[in-house]
Amino acid sequence: MTTNTGRHERDTVLVTSGTGKTGRRVVERLTALGLEVRSGSRTGDVPFDWQDESGWAPALRGAGAAYVAYHPDLAAPGGPEAMAAFGRIAAANGVRRIVLLSGRGEPRAVVAEEALRDAAGDVELTVLRSAFFAQNFSEGALLEDVRAGELVFPAGTTAEPFVDADDLADVAVAALTGEAATGVVHELTGPRPLTFDEVAAELTRATGREVRYTPVTGPRYAAALEGHGVPAGEAAFLAGLFTMLLDGHNAAPADGVKRALGRDAKDFTTFAREAAGQGRWRG
Repeated sequence: MTTNTGRHERDTVLVTSGTGKTGRRVVERLTALGLEVRSGSRTGDVPFDWQDESGWAPALRGAGAAYVAYHPDLAAPGGPEAMAAFGRIAAANGVRRIVLLSGRGEPRAVVAEEALRDAAGDVELTVLRSAFFAQNFSEGALLEDVRAGELVFPAGTTAEPFVDADDLADVAVAALTGEAATGVVHELTGPRPLTFDEVAAELTRATGREVRYTPVTGPRYAAALEGHGVPAGEAAFLAGLFTMLLDGHNAAPADGVKRALGRDAKDFTTFAREAAGQGRWRG
């Protein structure tokens, strides 16, 4: 939070999924600003599990703000119900500001956004509608595919303006502290769309070894996920979600990062070069 002089208030912030891809980045940035941070997760400093509502009130008690990253996805079955419950509990515990991670171009995620908005009442809600993360290739589900040299995914020839998770975390922190517009929707993407073939070429250049893209159907991708231990229901949901998101309706980039931060979003080429330099694809 900020005062009317622009200085940060000493407000406690709960970061849900605080050890996750975006949550840990938000925790690091808020901590560097000197704010009191509660990293909430099943294995974090503060017990928080999206499947166990009994722990939400203790995690929220005394917090003035919260970063909400729902697992597995706001569009998943149960997402709107979880957001409604979280909103009621947050409001009852005096939370004044919520920043919600959402998906770009996900109609069912919008239903969950509205459930949170309605339940939270006067709590200020800022929504970050995010494109597909570039980091999904370096620390997510596609990491092992890159290491193996073959991206297997149901994206066809569709282009996606991949957003860097560091950019999203910067926007989240700016919204949590009042340095960016609050109470609005920020649509966050990278600066240009790339097909998965183009991503494979970028990763080939960055890693120095060949990475190719192999398109598959949604059902085949779901079967592959099940083969890696993902429960059948979750595998089917994720395959359907990726197929829907990558049907072309999200291909055009947005300028949300620049509007929020006053600078350009990070390009995928820069992301890939930095990730390779950090050794993300070794092994």
